[in-house]
Amino acid sequence: MNLPLQPASPPRRSPFNRITVIAFLAGAALAGGVAALAGAAGMNEWHHGMMGGAPGAAEVSAHVDRALKHLYAQVGASDAQKAQIAPLVKQAVDDLLPLHDQLRAAHMQAIDALTEPSIDRNALEAARAAHLELADRASKRFMQLVADVGDVLTPAQRSAFAAHLKQMHGMSGS
Repeated sequence: MNLPLQPASPPRRSPFNRITVIAFLAGAALAGGVAALAGAAGMNEWHHGMMGGAPGAAEVSAHVDRALKHLYAQVGASDAQKAQIAPLVKQAVDDLLPLHDQLRAAHMQAIDALTEPSIDRNALEAARAAHLELADRASKRFMQLVADVGDVLTPAQRSAFAAHLKQMHGMSGS
């Protein structure tokens, strides 16, 4: 009698793998939150430069100014709208940049825990929790910025901005 072959069950993944993936995703979310503003305005090189080291205040200001000019052109912002949006964006960047530094510290905490002679699961859990908390704070702050800027834009301008974001993130197929 020929019995059908049953596929071997996949090996069980350890919780460490899931924790690591979650922590790195949370870290990416935070870094993405800081960079999303710059990326939305075609400033991805700023994000990549930030990942290698913290930029100075003048460099950040110059990048934010260029990002805003691009945003204004994309949505056709009036002078009155520009005067309202600029302080909102600059405050959000000021609020998000320290979170980026904290994320880097949490990431290094996880790396350090992995280099010890034995795995310190408590240190890894602390790093994971820090990543998630920072990602949540960054996400909330970024969504606050999106809502604040959205309040300044007209519905047509918000649609233009949303279309630009979709195109940037490869979601523009219709």
